[in-house]
Amino acid sequence: MPDNPIRPTIPLDAPGKRHGFLKLPHSRNDSAWGAQMIPLTVIGGAPGPTALLTGANHGDEYEGPIALQALAHELEPGALTGRLIILPFFNHPAFQAGTRVSPIDGVNLNRAFPGAPDGSVTQKIADYVARQLVPLADLVVDFHSGGKTLDFLPQACAHVLDDSAQQARCVAAARAFAAPYTLMLREIDAAGMYDSEVEGQGKTFVTTELGGGGTATARSARIARRGLRNLLIHAGHLPGEIEDPGTVMLDMPGDECYHAAPCSGLVEPLVDLGEAVHRGMALARIWPVERSGGAPETVLAQTEGILAARHFPGLTQIGDTLAVVAVPRR
Repeated sequence: MPDNPIRPTIPLDAPGKRHGFLKLPHSRNDSAWGAQMIPLTVIGGAPGPTALLTGANHGDEYEGPIALQALAHELEPGALTGRLIILPFFNHPAFQAGTRVSPIDGVNLNRAFPGAPDGSVTQKIADYVARQLVPLADLVVDFHSGGKTLDFLPQACAHVLDDSAQQARCVAAARAFAAPYTLMLREIDAAGMYDSEVEGQGKTFVTTELGGGGTATARSARIARRGLRNLLIHAGHLPGEIEDPGTVMLDMPGDECYHAAPCSGLVEPLVDLGEAVHRGMALARIWPVERSGGAPETVLAQTEGILAARHFPGLTQIGDTLAVVAVPRR
């Protein structure tokens, strides 16, 4: 396998706090011998485990970058046990552009794993993180929210795994995050996901969905910062007590939880996030936009539970995920 050209500009194993970059040579029209410089902070304290912390896997999701930038700025090594490897802007090209996927190669980083050392920019980032950083970690945390096209109840997430002991570790960590909701997440498009790569390496993994609409709110930023601190206490990196205002456990047992738009048009939501849903209930109307006076298409709930996610923009296209219904755990 060819060597990945990415190199860290700071040591990954030294004590103390250092700020630098993952440097990826990238020849382009405006810089023949240029590079993509992905911000990186490494904090080493007393001997202990390693956590790999990432935000902006998708470039239009902001709670993770806020929490991780604050941590990188505020945390001093003397308060830390172990090592933190922090990438606040995992997909830095997409983050700078405010887009879900990279503007350089059009690749979705969260569908690019395990990546390729001789591939496109995004594939090289995926390969370096999968082969060089994930193996160093005991805990991996990857912050997400809905970006510009979805809005979520604020939730920490774990997956159903074949290894019951690993799943138990992941669930315990997700619960320790203490978001208002904790979801056993079933992905609809898991191929190439960072989640699958990390879990396949046997790591304890937590992801989140903390809001959406292509922005952060004061509440969602507070949840991200508090949850990150809680996780670091849970993993033994920080002293203190977990701040847990209570979490509601949710499941997504099957495909019936996902509701796709059957046509394009103007969305009239009929249920808000967190509200109860029963089977056959009208979740939304989609009004035609080509002419006035036409009848809407009504989207009905396929299962009962609560509305956990919704399409965010006022216009939808056929096939967009319009609503996600999760089932509170009894």
